[in-house]
Amino acid sequence: MDMLLNSVWHYVGILWPYGLAILLIHTFIQKWMEYIRTDFNIKQGSTLLEIKIPREIMKSPLAMELVFTSLHLPIDGNWLSSYLKGNVRPWFSCEIVSDGGEIHFYIWTQTKFKDTVEAQIYAQYPTVEVYEVPDYVSRFKFDPEKQDLYGACFKLTAPDVYPIKTYVDYGMDKDPKEEFKIDPLNATLETMSTLKKGEQMWLQIIFQAHMSKGLKAGHLFKTKDWKDEAKKEIEKIREESTPKTEGDFPGFPNPTKGQIEKIAAIERSIGKFPFDCAIRGIYFADKENYNKGRPGVLGGLFRQYSSNYLNGFKRGWHINFDYPWQDFMGIRLTGFKRAFFEAYRTRGYFHGPFKHFAEEPFILMTEELATIFHFPGSVSQAPGLQRIPSKKSDAPTNLPI
Repeated sequence: MDMLLNSVWHYVGILWPYGLAILLIHTFIQKWMEYIRTDFNIKQGSTLLEIKIPREIMKSPLAMELVFTSLHLPIDGNWLSSYLKGNVRPWFSCEIVSDGGEIHFYIWTQTKFKDTVEAQIYAQYPTVEVYEVPDYVSRFKFDPEKQDLYGACFKLTAPDVYPIKTYVDYGMDKDPKEEFKIDPLNATLETMSTLKKGEQMWLQIIFQAHMSKGLKAGHLFKTKDWKDEAKKEIEKIREESTPKTEGDFPGFPNPTKGQIEKIAAIERSIGKFPFDCAIRGIYFADKENYNKGRPGVLGGLFRQYSSNYLNGFKRGWHINFDYPWQDFMGIRLTGFKRAFFEAYRTRGYFHGPFKHFAEEPFILMTEELATIFHFPGSVSQAPGLQRIPSKKSDAPTNLPI
C-alpha cells in the first residue's frame, strides 16, 4: 500500500506543473476572449428602433417570421478576426415595454444592421412607422435606497427540440377575419396594460443565429447539431409507439394522437431557421409605487404558449432567496439586482461580461419567435397599446404643380 501511495505521489509531482499550465492557459484564453469581444461589441455601437403600429394590421405573424428569417445571420468571421479582433455573431433584442401601462415595441441592433432591420420591417409591415430613439433604459438608474426591482429569466419546460404552442396552433396562419383571431400575445399586452403610473415592466427577447459551437466559440469539441437531436427524438417517439412482440417480427406502429402531433410539430420545426435565445423580464418602481403582486404576474406572462405534450415557458432563475441566512443583511440581493439591471441595459447574454446570466440560452425557431413577438392587429384592444392614428400613404400623382 505504501509503495502504491508513493507511486501516486511521484506521478502527481511530475504531472502537476503540466496541469497547472493547462489551467492557466485556459483561464487566459477565456479572459482574453472576454476582453476583446467586449471591446469589439462596444466599437460596433448600438441602435434602438421603436415600431409604432397603426390601428389596422391585416398581416398574420407569418410576416414577422419572414423578418426573423432575414435576421438569421450566421456570421462568425475567420480565425484571425475571432481570436485577435473579437468578432462575434450578430445578435438582436426584441423588447416589449410597459411604461406605467403604456406599451411600446422596440428592436435593438448593432448600428451596422440598422438599415437591414428597418428595411425588413417595412417590407412586411409597410403601414408601420419605425423611428430611431434614445434608449429608454438610459432614463433610469437603479437606486436600492429609492427603488425596488425584481428580475427573472425564462426557460423551456421540455428539451428545445420540442416547439412551444405557436400562432399556427392558434390558427393565425390561415389569416382569419380580425374579429375571429385568437392572438396569444394579447394576454401579455393586456397584463402589461394594467400597470400604474410610476411602474415599469420590460420584456427582452435576445437572439442570434444558432450554429454548432466549436473552437471559434471557445469550445474544444463541437457541440451536437440540434437537427440530429430532433431526429433522434422522433425515432424515440416512434419506438415508443411500436408494441413489443415475441420473435423476429417487429410490431406495427400504433401512435396515439399526441405522439402523431409531437412528430408533426418537431418535423415542422426542422424546416425553420433556428436561433439561440434568451428571455428575461424586469419589474421595478419607486418603493412607494412598488406592487408586490407584480413579480408573480411577470413570471406568468408566457404561460399561453405552453402545451402539455410539447413545450412551453416557465420562470427560471429569478432575484430571490428562499431563506434569510442565504443573504445576510440583503447584500447579495442588492448585488443581483444591480447586475441584472446592467445586463438588461447592455443586452448582454451571449458574451461577457454577462455571458449566460442566470440561465443557459435555448433554441427557438422563426415560427416560435414570431409568436411571442409580432405587431398585433385590431383584435388586440389592450388599453395601453400605443397606436398611430392613421396609416401613411403616398400623395396622389395628379396633384397640380
